[in-house]
Amino acid sequence: MSNDTPLGLMFGLLVLLIIISAFFSSSETGMMSINRYRLKHQANTGQRSARRVLRMLSRPDRLIGVILIGNNFANNLAASIATLIAIHFFGEVSGPAIATALLTLVVLIFAEVTPKTLAALRPDRIALPASVILEPLLRALYPLVWLVNGISNNLLRLVGVREIDGSTSHLTRDELRTVVHEAGTMIPRRHQTMLLSILDLENVTVNDIMVPRHEIVGLDLEDDIDTLIDVMRTSQHTRVPVYRGDVNNIIGILHLRNSARILSQSSVSKASIVQEAREPYFIPESTPLHTQMLNFQQQKRRIGIVVDEYGDVEGLVTLEDILEEIVGEFTTDIADSHQEIHTREDGSYIIGGTANIREINKVLGWQLPTAGPKTLNGLILEHLESFPDAPASLEIGPVRMEILDMKENLITSTRCWQPVRRGSRRGEGDRS
Repeated sequence: MSNDTPLGLMFGLLVLLIIISAFFSSSETGMMSINRYRLKHQANTGQRSARRVLRMLSRPDRLIGVILIGNNFANNLAASIATLIAIHFFGEVSGPAIATALLTLVVLIFAEVTPKTLAALRPDRIALPASVILEPLLRALYPLVWLVNGISNNLLRLVGVREIDGSTSHLTRDELRTVVHEAGTMIPRRHQTMLLSILDLENVTVNDIMVPRHEIVGLDLEDDIDTLIDVMRTSQHTRVPVYRGDVNNIIGILHLRNSARILSQSSVSKASIVQEAREPYFIPESTPLHTQMLNFQQQKRRIGIVVDEYGDVEGLVTLEDILEEIVGEFTTDIADSHQEIHTREDGSYIIGGTANIREINKVLGWQLPTAGPKTLNGLILEHLESFPDAPASLEIGPVRMEILDMKENLITSTRCWQPVRRGSRRGEGDRS
């Protein structure tokens, strides 16, 4: 461009180049900031612009290459034109310096900060329309882009970067948890809780939610037949274990809908009960819930007997127990679903020693430790490191506890409430 070029044309070209630079700057930020999971959803619904953007993002080196080639070309040409204009007005000595200062300010405001900020705030509105221009431009400039990317990628390999493909982006479990938390009103609160509960299934084992051994309601074949009939008629459970003498000697699982056939017989016998019982299904106590849910599905089972490493029965778990971990309790009556937790008028709670710690935390919103013992009795005994000879009080984390009743070596009743001393050390305890 010669000095004879009209000033008006040069000013027009300068403005056009700044607009082009702003386009490339905003395109770069928009393309890199766009939500790829929303983009994949839009592409799956048939949106052509979303598919186009995904194709370009699959090779980010090429995308960035064509954007930066265009941006640098526009900026360098704008600098040359600005220098010619400045020389015309300010002379050859001070003109270039003035052009550099003014053009830097103009490009920074109008071609960098403003368009990139807009693209960061509204990436969809920038990236999707920009792809209409960028994709054919990439095809037109492909030889130059290929050359630039070849040199750049070889330099990246020197510092250990081998993978250039940008299409394989996966969310970790913690990242997915953050996405669910940040969904806000886009996902109803109850649905967020269910999604997070599903993510937590592998962190919870069957012995965290099982019905403890001493709470198992079953049919003991050593009882008389009248007692067995009474259990079958009055049990609130759909399925009950059948055992002989001790719960470790489980013979089978009886579905109580079959009890009608047994009770309709003229003479009910223990042999008929055993005949209707299905073979028991045993579960290792350390089985994660997500694994056990799949096992229930594959085995066509709804109840399993939880055993320890020695084969001794620890409790039982049902499919409904696992589903409640996801959707919450099937009943809204806390008195029915948490019979071991009772509220007092002073704001404290009377809690049975066999109450499950995870259930206490869920119902009362506490943060008692769950990594060790599963019941409140076990947690207290672990903290005291011995059986108390007299009523004792202690603090575990944010909760103050008072032992009310013991039977043999089992704490049967405690009174729990939020601690009065806010500054007490976590886990600090005392006896009184």
